[in-house]
Amino acid sequence: MPESIEKPLACWKGSDRYGDRILDTLTIIFRTGGCEWNRCRMCSYRHERYYDRSPGELQGLVRRQMQWVNENHSLDGIDMIKIFTSGSFFDPKEVDPETREYIGKMLAGKIVVVETRPEYIQEPALSGFIRSIDTGQWKTPLYVAVGLETTDDAIREKSINKGFSTEDFWNAADTAREAGVGIKAYLLMKPLFLTEDEALIDMENSIADIYRRVDMISMNPCTVQKNTELERYWKQGAYRPPYLWSVLSVLLSSPVHILCDPVGGGHQRGPHNCRKCDRDIVSAIREYSLSADTKILQEAMDTTCECKKEWEFVLQHEMPYSMPLTR
Repeated sequence: MPESIEKPLACWKGSDRYGDRILDTLTIIFRTGGCEWNRCRMCSYRHERYYDRSPGELQGLVRRQMQWVNENHSLDGIDMIKIFTSGSFFDPKEVDPETREYIGKMLAGKIVVVETRPEYIQEPALSGFIRSIDTGQWKTPLYVAVGLETTDDAIREKSINKGFSTEDFWNAADTAREAGVGIKAYLLMKPLFLTEDEALIDMENSIADIYRRVDMISMNPCTVQKNTELERYWKQGAYRPPYLWSVLSVLLSSPVHILCDPVGGGHQRGPHNCRKCDRDIVSAIREYSLSADTKILQEAMDTTCECKKEWEFVLQHEMPYSMPLTR
């Protein structure tokens, strides 16, 4: 009797900008045994894990999720696969080398982007996975995506509790480069304890620090996920997600194209303005993410809405170590 399959946490088709091209993509979020670090203040995916399973059972479950993907999504015409787990794809406790090879063979000929913490970016693991996916079709078949979040170590430690330094990130990036692997950096706009102005400046500084040294940058405006420390502060009125005006401002000031999908945009838990202008601005940001046309951003920034004055007031008057001025 054939082994039953297991559905991943999520799996969907979309489009992403890659250089000057728009590629059809498939995003997969695998449920695993969980993140080894398991302490980030804003992350709920660390709770989406299998409990009380043996190592062998865990690897079987991950393979069965890949089987589900293969049976429910045609990979024909898909150029890029983005893989996320409950923690890190290259953590051998989450996805062991044999399971990575099993997944890689199914994805051969694709560009594969995998999320991982920097401590798991090691040459043997990278080279082994490249051998599984590389058919010579793409110059860089593998990219490691790291949640750097910010280049400010104090913010990463106090506001996010990420557990590594910017130097750790650069050391991992060097290892990846030597193995022929590309680097994607995720930045987090407005983690806990920052004012709107501090968050905006932090993103501008972080982009300036890394854009010459990574291949792709994705900026994630912070969203309040359930069962997180961030949610507890938000419920107390001690945190507000970033204004969409701030997101536009950072993207407009960037010296390079930045990928940005404002998840939860226009909702109280996600980046938002006043609801009246939110939908159009979220659409503009997503359109820019694909087209790289800054005129779209400028048109959105020039939108006339009463809440822009509120945002400007908040930038000028919100004080550090205080409650947010607005919700």
